Amino acid sequence: MTFKKLKIIEPALKALKEKGYEHPTPIQEQAIPPVLGNRDLLGLAQTGTGKTAAFAIPVIQQLYLNKTTGSKREIKALVLTPTRELAIQIDECFHDYAKYTGLQHTVIFGGVNQNPQVQKLKRGVDILIATPGRLLDLMNQKIISLDSIRHFVLDEADRMLDMGFIHDIKRLLPKLPKKKQTLFFSATMPASIATLSRSILLNPVRIEVAPVSSVIDTIEQYIYFVEKPEKKDLLIGLLRKNKTKSALIFSRTKHGADKIARILCRAGIGSAAIHGNKSQNARQQALSDFKSNHIQALIATDIAARGIDINQLELVINYDLPDVAETYVHRIGRTGRAGHSGTALTFCSSEEYTMVKDIQKLTGKRLSTASVPG
Repeated sequence: MTFKKLKIIEPALKALKEKGYEHPTPIQEQAIPPVLGNRDLLGLAQTGTGKTAAFAIPVIQQLYLNKTTGSKREIKALVLTPTRELAIQIDECFHDYAKYTGLQHTVIFGGVNQNPQVQKLKRGVDILIATPGRLLDLMNQKIISLDSIRHFVLDEADRMLDMGFIHDIKRLLPKLPKKKQTLFFSATMPASIATLSRSILLNPVRIEVAPVSSVIDTIEQYIYFVEKPEKKDLLIGLLRKNKTKSALIFSRTKHGADKIARILCRAGIGSAAIHGNKSQNARQQALSDFKSNHIQALIATDIAARGIDINQLELVINYDLPDVAETYVHRIGRTGRAGHSGTALTFCSSEEYTMVKDIQKLTGKRLSTASVPG
């Protein structure tokens, strides 16, 4: 199937073609038609399945086809998402898909000065991507009104719950118009999320795609059994061998991430660390440098890596194994996204071996052992 068969209009088709997308992913194939039909939607999907386009394209199309000229721009679509990084990436997607429509969008999040965000809002936007705290703050200041919302997207609902945003969402919901389209996405469906979805969705279309196992089927997975002191030399050797490939490297701790970045920089390998102790500007700069290939390696903690979405990332390296097997799946799922292939390398010391057993049990796959050079 092609995007044209989903009745995508020319401006969006042109943007998709420029990004190199010709065929929709399963979630796009299933979600776009009902969303274009203005149905509410409950989407169960892992990160990396192409779900941002699954809601962005039909929302943009509906706003574009129902544009009114001459009237003051008011926020007509709201996308609520848990982290700053994810909000920025969703905004980048809207930039790509809406570029030929004349629709205006912006992103707001906490941790930075609000004034540049407020100035953009005052100029008028059609689509707002927001994290809950900053959104409620600007609403309390009477800078944002949600009275004209026609489309509401709640993305990564289960992560919202994990990060303690459920109360913010419950405060926000009564401020939205009763008549609107609501799109609700979550990777998992615990009882509290199921209850929330029932309270805000009206006769929704339910779609479920890409369970954990299928997300990682396109990823080649290898494990190196190597003791802690030798990990740094192995990492340098692998990055030099794969110098054309961008690598996202996972560290268990913030201190460890900084240390790995210093070791790589001393070895002449461009790298930067991204974690909760870094300022928002530093995190954005590191991510921008990585996406534009100014640096080869980005070293991240699990919290900082949530929501990082890099098109066609080729290599993920688990420098440290995570404490929870599910985290391994989320980590390596940063590569092999939307049908692309990818490689995940894991460094395992003797004290981490029990975690490998848990990972293999969860994924139902045995990790292929790779030989340590030298």
